[in-house]
Amino acid sequence: MARVVFFGTPEFGVPVLRALSRRHQIVAVVTQPDRPYGRGRSQVRMSPVKVAALEAGVERILQPVRLRRDRETVQALRELGADVFCLAAYGQLLPAEVLTIPAHGTIGVHASLLPKYRGAAPVAAALLHGEEVTGVSLMLTDEGMDTGPIIAQCALPIAPRDTAETLSDKLAHLGAELLIDTLPAWLAGRIEPRAQDEEAATYAPLLEREAGAIDWAQSAVQLDRQIRAYTPWPGSFCSYRGQRLKILAAHPLPTWRGEGRPGQVVEVGGEIAVITGEGALVLDRVQMAGRRAVSAQDFVRGQRDFVGGILA
Repeated sequence: MARVVFFGTPEFGVPVLRALSRRHQIVAVVTQPDRPYGRGRSQVRMSPVKVAALEAGVERILQPVRLRRDRETVQALRELGADVFCLAAYGQLLPAEVLTIPAHGTIGVHASLLPKYRGAAPVAAALLHGEEVTGVSLMLTDEGMDTGPIIAQCALPIAPRDTAETLSDKLAHLGAELLIDTLPAWLAGRIEPRAQDEEAATYAPLLEREAGAIDWAQSAVQLDRQIRAYTPWPGSFCSYRGQRLKILAAHPLPTWRGEGRPGQVVEVGGEIAVITGEGALVLDRVQMAGRRAVSAQDFVRGQRDFVGGILA
């Protein structure tokens, strides 16, 4: 049983933490600070990893605002006597003085087959680019953005209707399994990490809120990828009668041909669709700003001039 410090923040890190806690001693968890939310920002929300750490009975939870500048936290990490640090979507780059504290280094779990899709949004990037296969990588974390040498990898086919939410959950559990299976050999010194191919590296930068704006001039296939890639955040949206309309779920008709211009709402075989730059996109579930999510058919019943209208 190894002494482990775990670094993580969002849901992606939860299965990894839980798997580690069943096999090893979690001496501390490092996660992002609690965030204010709600009206007047008077309430506080803990990160999913912190919630999981408390449920697992982890006694030491560290939440530095900026780890690189927090000398107290760095010193605390030195004093914990951990054998290895494990990291899964922590949200900050770790400085060299932290990465090298444990004798067996820091193992990062990343949701792509590195060197492809380094960065903050690898799952969304894989969906946006129409990948058929993605996976998880374990790397010996260094100071770069997912540039460390590879310890182990495991591929995963992408299902046709996967969203970033469903795919991320699959990859989190796969990463947890891979880490648990690989860690004993790593700690025993039986794995030699291999350098990444820098010429093959691609990047998946942090998503911005406005990235979800729909451009109906794009193809139906690409818009379908966008909607799935940006579910649940930042979501995909357009404008109807000057109000934001979220497209929560849709599917493409890439070979559809008909009269009209991109953004025009049409009825196709009893379904509600929007003309795109190539083909049509069937709307399955939508949500007008300030209202509940409904099926496209229910939405049309309340907006009888929707069919024939133009979405911007």
